[in-house]
Amino acid sequence: MKGKPNKLVLAAVAVVHVTAAAFTWRDLRARTARQVRGDKRIWRVASAVNTLGSAAYWLLGRRRRDG
Repeated sequence: MKGKPNKLVLAAVAVVHVTAAAFTWRDLRARTARQVRGDKRIWRVASAVNTLGSAAYWLLGRRRRDG
């Protein structure tokens, strides 16, 4: 069985990825372009491609909300 991915682990990773992307897209929708570093479309693509894209958005892509 070495080398064969565990279906439960893959399912858990998929759930984490989809959840992270959903939260990222929701936050992007609620923010103006000025509140986001870079193009919102690029952040959407990055978060859809892999979970690191979502993590990068949360760590680097958001600006402080105005008042």
